[in-house]
Amino acid sequence: MKEFFETTFYGNTVFNWAFSLLIIVGSVVLGKLVMWFFNKVVKKLAQKSKTKLDDILLDMVDDPAILLIVIFGFWIGFERLTFTPQIDQWLYKGFYFVLILGVTWLIARIVDALIKEYLEPLTKKSENDLDDQLLPIFRKSIRSIFWILGVIIALNNTGFDVGAILAGLGIGGLALAMAAKDLVSNIFGGFTVFTDKPFKINDRIKIGGFDGTVTEIGIRTTRIRTLEGRIVTIPNSKFTGSMVENVTLEPTRKVVLNLGMVYDTNHEQMELAMVVLRNIVKNHPATEESLYVGFNSFGDFSLGILLIYYITKGADILQTQTDINLEILKQFGKDKLEFAYPTQTILTQQINP
Repeated sequence: MKEFFETTFYGNTVFNWAFSLLIIVGSVVLGKLVMWFFNKVVKKLAQKSKTKLDDILLDMVDDPAILLIVIFGFWIGFERLTFTPQIDQWLYKGFYFVLILGVTWLIARIVDALIKEYLEPLTKKSENDLDDQLLPIFRKSIRSIFWILGVIIALNNTGFDVGAILAGLGIGGLALAMAAKDLVSNIFGGFTVFTDKPFKINDRIKIGGFDGTVTEIGIRTTRIRTLEGRIVTIPNSKFTGSMVENVTLEPTRKVVLNLGMVYDTNHEQMELAMVVLRNIVKNHPATEESLYVGFNSFGDFSLGILLIYYITKGADILQTQTDINLEILKQFGKDKLEFAYPTQTILTQQINP
């Protein structure tokens, strides 16, 4: 057995390989123990404190901390082994690259959690809706900045010429701009939405045949939930080149109702019908004072009465129309006022030979 452990493979004895593997496995186990200790002991102690800062830090630190423990375990395990200079250099670069990305992940999680915990409640308390729309974009931008800086630092510490990479990106910038012209157009459309504010979150809008409520406004796209309950993602460039109807901003809902009375209706009954319609609308609590009623047409088979009224903002539109229509049926039936339906009278004349 001793001879087996002293056998050399790729410049290291079996014992050294086994011991390094044991260190790596031990780091994984240690990470699990640290997670258990955080969840069962540290977090419970933090919940008893008055401030939420320690709770936030603990929630954000646990996963990256475990990753860093495992990374150091791998490092210690491979550090004690002997490799060729090329492999040693590759391992060093890989270790630093992963380590810096782990630290970046930790910092990005903490900053994002602090923004969500402390900055988001402030925007909800403000009366302006613009900050509510910009906050998600701000959070995504901060996370992107941290990750971009982290990747640049990681590449720089592992020996890559970051300046040359950035210069290469600058040379290809024109081609990238041409390929991303739609993306740029959508981004400018997003800024137009934020500055002109044709609508805001929870507004009902109509655009391009879609009718729904705005659920999210992003820097590139806007999402609306249609009346059918489906989510539609619309590029922001559409809002700069199309007409947008904001249904929520309407002061009142206009309702136009055309009623047809039979031709047997006399002038007194027509006047009574218009008085009944006017009273029904005025007596409903969800209608505005402005209304229009008139005898407006002699149709092919009916005498036309036009009724225009307005439902107040915030009222149940469908229920208000239902109430008024039911009351019209009730009152017209009570007063013997008959509605017309398509009819045709044929007159025949007998011709004597």
